[in-house]
Amino acid sequence: MKIPSLLLRFPHCYFSRRTCFMSFHSTSRANFPCVGSLTHAGPLSYTVHPYHTKCMCSSNGLRRELCQQAAPDLEMEGLSDREQRLVDRLYSGLIQGHRACLAEAITLVESTQSRKKKIAQVLLQKVLSYHREQEKFNQGKPLAFRVGLSGPPGAGKSTFIECFGKMLTERKYKVSVLAVDPSSSTSGGSLLGDKTRMTELSRDMNAYIRPSPTRGTLGGVTRTTNEAILLCEGGGYNVVLVETVGVGQSEFAVADMVDMFVLLLPPAGGDELQGIKRGIIEMADLVAINKADGDLVVPARRIQAEYVSAMKLLRKRSKVWRPKVMRISAKTGEGISDMWDKMTEFRDLMLTSGELIAKRRKQQKVWMWNLIQENMLEHFRSHLAVKDKIPLLEEKVLSGVLSPGLAADLLLKAFKDGL
Repeated sequence: MKIPSLLLRFPHCYFSRRTCFMSFHSTSRANFPCVGSLTHAGPLSYTVHPYHTKCMCSSNGLRRELCQQAAPDLEMEGLSDREQRLVDRLYSGLIQGHRACLAEAITLVESTQSRKKKIAQVLLQKVLSYHREQEKFNQGKPLAFRVGLSGPPGAGKSTFIECFGKMLTERKYKVSVLAVDPSSSTSGGSLLGDKTRMTELSRDMNAYIRPSPTRGTLGGVTRTTNEAILLCEGGGYNVVLVETVGVGQSEFAVADMVDMFVLLLPPAGGDELQGIKRGIIEMADLVAINKADGDLVVPARRIQAEYVSAMKLLRKRSKVWRPKVMRISAKTGEGISDMWDKMTEFRDLMLTSGELIAKRRKQQKVWMWNLIQENMLEHFRSHLAVKDKIPLLEEKVLSGVLSPGLAADLLLKAFKDGL
């Protein structure tokens, strides 16, 4: 078989210019065509796998990698045939833009079951590999613009997203909305009602809305928001909006997941002292005073002037961008188009200066440590040396026999001794 025909059969693999080879062997897996084998006498051999292709020279012991997809063979080997077919079906449907496959993939990622978490990681690795390839074709530029929307309860975030999302879909953008809803601290349930406020946008075929519960995660987002963003980008959505729960001054975890952090505020949101307070304000790249219509126009102008003066006192985070404060009305649509112009200006400046790429790389490291922290706590709770002692020490803390600090030290000591 010649190299051009191999390229047609294996589009994910990159073959070297050296076309002369002596031995060739191929294996296949579910939903992957078997090429067969060619053998010639000689020292050079090729081995082709669905996700990993290597060139091996037996004469000098050198091994050169021709193609390396991010889904490791070892992880795929650990899956059953049924699980492999599930991963292949979700992956192929996702990159073809099927919303049902995107929804199922996000559900899989959000699962806390250990087996499903493993399947989800294999799927994410494949999507990440595809994502990197598409970025190479895009000259290294990001495929999607990630925007985080935050603000206090009642600021009009959902109403703004519907108006803003409809404007973008009319301009031929594909918009995905990850709406995070708070989970009850008593029952653990969540209403997931943001989608009901976006009736027109939810019917738009170029938009996808996914409400998700926080499940106790702080910062206004869920523990899998990063993964959901990656899946949405793999599904071809070039604008990803992350709507957080109504947050206060210090909850800004979404800023570590997006390219641009937008803060929506109501017209009567406090004086300029609230803007000076360190926290969510200093993380904002754009502050929008919503509901600037009718009788609230004058209060909106006043609060805009106060926040402009307040943000002058904050430390500059970017060399090329100064945070802006503007008035909008999601009800009438006033200022929505101008706001998008400001956002595209921010994106272009950050891309040109290289700050956007550096920011995304830094976010990957933050994401990694967040996952480590979460998994370490889960590992601590389930460790054999600690598992049986936790309820006993909790009871002593509740009865006042032990202080919380001493109980924590005893558990940590037991955990260290059991390692």
